[in-house]
Amino acid sequence: MFRHVVLFRVRDDVTDPDLSAAIDGLRAVGKAPGVTEWTIEMSLDTRKGRIIVEDGSFVDRSAFESWRAGDAHKRVAEVMAGIADWWVGDWETNAR
Repeated sequence: MFRHVVLFRVRDDVTDPDLSAAIDGLRAVGKAPGVTEWTIEMSLDTRKGRIIVEDGSFVDRSAFESWRAGDAHKRVAEVMAGIADWWVGDWETNAR
């Protein structure tokens, strides 16, 4: 299994409708082949601003690489680059 976690720090000037559209886009890319779990949520802790949490699992690293190279991911990444800065954690695990 391959795990992928991203924390997006949404910029302060981003409007709520733009934030909602970004969340919808992030949720949509989780419906791809090879994705076994996909969660997109706003962090409950707002002390550091608005943080979107992306937590995903993939069948394996190959499925992740295919997803990341796909057009849908590229489009949503472009949107997110315009509204947020982010940190990524990726790792492989044998846990099932």
